[in-house]
Amino acid sequence: MITKVKPKPKPKPLARTLRSKLRGRIQARSGVALSRERIAAVALVLVDREGLGALSARRLGEELGCEAMSIYHHIPSKAHLMDALVDLMLAEARIPAAHDGDWLERLRQAAHVFRAMALMHPKFFPFFAVHRLNTPSGVAFINGVIGILRDGGFSDRDAAKYFREIGYYLTGAALDETAGYAKGPSAAEPVSNETIAANFKHLAAAAPYFQPEHFQATFESGLEMLLEGIRRAHGAGDLAAAGKGD
Repeated sequence: MITKVKPKPKPKPLARTLRSKLRGRIQARSGVALSRERIAAVALVLVDREGLGALSARRLGEELGCEAMSIYHHIPSKAHLMDALVDLMLAEARIPAAHDGDWLERLRQAAHVFRAMALMHPKFFPFFAVHRLNTPSGVAFINGVIGILRDGGFSDRDAAKYFREIGYYLTGAALDETAGYAKGPSAAEPVSNETIAANFKHLAAAAPYFQPEHFQATFESGLEMLLEGIRRAHGAGDLAAAGKGD
C-alpha cells in the first residue's frame, strides 16, 4: 500500500504569528477587548489611585493585562490619552437642560456638578484645570454653559464675560480643595501653630473654619454671591434697556 504524505503547511509569516500570539495573550489576560473607552477608564482609575506620575504605557498595560504597544493601536500618543481622560471628566459634568429650571438654577446646578467632578478625581483635576478644553467634548461643554446664559437673555459679550467669571470661581475653588491650601507646597520652615496662636490672633481665631468640614458651606456661599451679582447685573441691564425705550 502506498501511503500518501500530507504536504507540510506553509509557515506563517513571523509578524503574523507574533500578532496572533499577542492577541491570544491579551484575551487570555484581560478577557475584555481593548478600546479607547476602556483604556481611558482604566487610566483614570490608575491616576485616581496613584497619581498622574504613575501613568505610563507600561504601567497602563499592566493594569489592562496587555502589552504596552497594544495601547497605541487605539490611542496613538500620551497627548491623545490625556484628551481621553479630559473627555471622561467632562462626561461627569453634565450641562443641565432647559427643562431643569431657569437660567439661574441651571448655572447653579452646573457649578455643583463641576465641583463634584473635580472632587471625584482630585489627582487629575490640576491637569484638567489648565487644559484648553478644545476637544469635541470640551467645546460642547463650553458651548453648553454659554448657551445657558444666552437662554437667559444675556448678550454674546455678557455671556462670555460671565462664563469667564464663573470659570474663575469654579476652577480656583476646585484647585484649592484638590491641590491647594494644606495640600500645596509648604515653606521650608513653616510658622508654628504656637507662634500663630501667640502673635497672629485673627488667623488663629479663624483657623478652625478653614477645615474641610466647612468647604461645602464656603463654596455654596461664594457661589450664591457670584450668581446674585450676575442676576442683579442682568436686572440692571433690563432696566437700562427699558429706560432707553421710554
